[in-house]
This record gives sequence, structure tokens and C-alpha cells, in this order.
Amino acid sequence: MAEQLQVITGTKEEQYRALLPQIKSLVESEKDLIANLANVTAALREAFGFFWVGFYLVKDGELVLGPFQGPIACTRIRKGRGVCGTAWVEARTLVVPDVDAFPGHIACSSLSRSEVVVPLIREKEVWGVLDIDSDLLNSFDEVDQRFLEELCGYL
Repeated sequence: MAEQLQVITGTKEEQYRALLPQIKSLVESEKDLIANLANVTAALREAFGFFWVGFYLVKDGELVLGPFQGPIACTRIRKGRGVCGTAWVEARTLVVPDVDAFPGHIACSSLSRSEVVVPLIREKEVWGVLDIDSDLLNSFDEVDQRFLEELCGYL
């Protein structure tokens, strides 16, 4: 993929189907992790207009903010805290329709209303998470989960 993203309109599934091959091509041709994470966040935000998209990476026993797009964010998240820390501990994707209803939610932004967090797993070990926030309730569903999990498999 050249440094230009082809964004289509259509259903959420159609948008993911058009976007994921572009992201796969992009990350396969680049070996630097930070460069890949930065481009993935930019591509997701450009394609879907998400409020916040970013990665947290496991470092010294906590999640540390990595590349992101959106307003400033929490820098460090302890294991088991909030949606990101819980997805890390449970090593599974969490789709949260209303963050205010999630026990222990960490409000990096009071504008965040719903969230999806996908763990990045290599050799059965979580090494980071992809975190996406929306400023609308109920923004994420099983379509997002399926395609975002596939995307994270490229990393």
C-alpha cells in the first residue's frame, strides 16, 4: 500500500473488508513495530472516525501508552484496571457498550462512552492491547470484534 488509504463507504463490514487488506500490506512491508502501530491507529481513525484509537504496550508489569490518534490519554494502566487492564488479564477482547457501566472504568476522557479492547497475543502471552473509544454509546459489536481481532493478528 502506498502512503494513501482507500476509504470506502458502506456497511461496517464492507469498510473493514476494504481496510484490512490495506493494513496487512502496510505492516507486512515494514519491520518496525512502532511505525506499524502508528499507521494502524491512523488508518482506523481515518476509516471510521473513531474518537480515540491507540495501543498500550506491556512494559515492566503495566500497560504503557504507545502510538495513538485522538485526545491525550492515560499514560500507564495497571494490570486488571479498567477495560484495557481487564482485557490484558483475561487475554480476551472486551466490547463495552457503556463505559460508565463497566466496573472500575478508567475515564481518560469524560467524552468516551463505549469501547472495544483487543489483546495483542504472541505465543500465548499478551504483549499489548488495541484500545478504541467512541463518544457514542453502543458503537462496537461482534463485527468490530471479529475484524479487529483479525487485524491484531497481523501485528
